[in-house]
Amino acid sequence: MNTSKKPGKTLDNILSRKSVRNFTGEPVSNELLEELARAGMAAPSARNLQPWAFIIITERSVLDALAEGLPYAKMLFEAPAAIVVCGDLSKSGDSPQGYWVQDCSAATQNILLAAEAMGLGTVWTGVYPRDERVKVVKDTLHLPDHIIPLNVIPVGYPKGEHHPKDKFTTENIHWQKW
Repeated sequence: MNTSKKPGKTLDNILSRKSVRNFTGEPVSNELLEELARAGMAAPSARNLQPWAFIIITERSVLDALAEGLPYAKMLFEAPAAIVVCGDLSKSGDSPQGYWVQDCSAATQNILLAAEAMGLGTVWTGVYPRDERVKVVKDTLHLPDHIIPLNVIPVGYPKGEHHPKDKFTTENIHWQKW
């Protein structure tokens, strides 16, 4: 008996996700931003430690300061909001590093996919492990030592047309062995 399901809304959402770098400037409600954080917190984490912290930013001066200091986050100048995904080293487990990077990456992907489903645009702008970028975010947001910013996600309503990239390639698939 074939129990496989036909691709549904979830797969469609995954395959239609795209990086958006231009925004209308229309504000995103606090309720939607909190819903994005809720989606992030639904991610799996090693040993269920949930070593993440989310900083939601809507203040123009803070968004502009981050845009000024981060070389690949200039779209923050027009984004009405951002979510900074951070690792909380005090929750990272037995070792100082733990799996916070993997856990926060899973949370980030959940946020990106949730935003796509809500009709919002986002883009993952990397911070960690670049020391100079980590310093910009830590200094701008006054982060304590045990909080490490992984990325900054600009959030807003997309301006213009954006299309997902088809990244599928059979060369990256190996069956049973290399």
